[in-house]
Amino acid sequence: MGEVSVVSDVHAAFGALARVAATGRPLVVLGDFLNFIDYRTGEGMVADILGLPFAREAGAARGRGEDTRDLWVGAISRYEGDFRAALLAAAEAQYRAAAEALGQAEAHVTFGNVDHPPLMRRVLPPTVRVHHGEVVDIAGLRFGFAGGGRRSPFGPVDELSIEEALDALGPVDVLCTHVPPAAPTLYRDVITGLDERHAAAIDDYVKTHRPRLHLFGDVHQPAATRWRVGATRCHNVGYFRATGRPLVVDGGGRVC
Repeated sequence: MGEVSVVSDVHAAFGALARVAATGRPLVVLGDFLNFIDYRTGEGMVADILGLPFAREAGAARGRGEDTRDLWVGAISRYEGDFRAALLAAAEAQYRAAAEALGQAEAHVTFGNVDHPPLMRRVLPPTVRVHHGEVVDIAGLRFGFAGGGRRSPFGPVDELSIEEALDALGPVDVLCTHVPPAAPTLYRDVITGLDERHAAAIDDYVKTHRPRLHLFGDVHQPAATRWRVGATRCHNVGYFRATGRPLVVDGGGRVC
């Protein structure tokens, strides 16, 4: 039995991802490869397409909890081109950069809310397996994956819902999702003050099947990074774009 590196919310930090992939440990990525908007700086695909001032304005408005629909409609209407096509092209370019960063590493990934699963499956290399509603043995542990968690900026995609994906798993040692369970200390972002997406279905799964670990991401600045739901230890693995550090799990299911 060996160790497994786990990251989430890469958001185009592909240099740091390449360093983790180069360690030789199996790698698990819990979604959000793409950098749509970095809400700290405004950088990302939106800035590249609609301009940095708009991206910063949209990010600040979201941080204040404001409804940004009119803001987005106005910016896209002023864009001289096909915004969706430009967004898909930018996403594909970032997935190609992710593929280069991962190289020949053994990687098991699922998708987050800022991902495009069909593009992931098409662009990432064969050594990278995309899982959703699937169980796989990694370092002697059964890892179950259920990705997604909210509507993507790319619109609906043909994937199982998180509830359907969880139902397909059965018992596992380590549950891997993108979003946290419905525990307020895990889904509240203390910087923005917003309650981020979470799933009661995850709580139901954890209480029924009692995995040793539940690993997730999505919330960049949570009130707590560790919590218990019943007998299960729940860990937010961290905002990888900011930290560049993986969470390491050993073959006994312990966080190193």
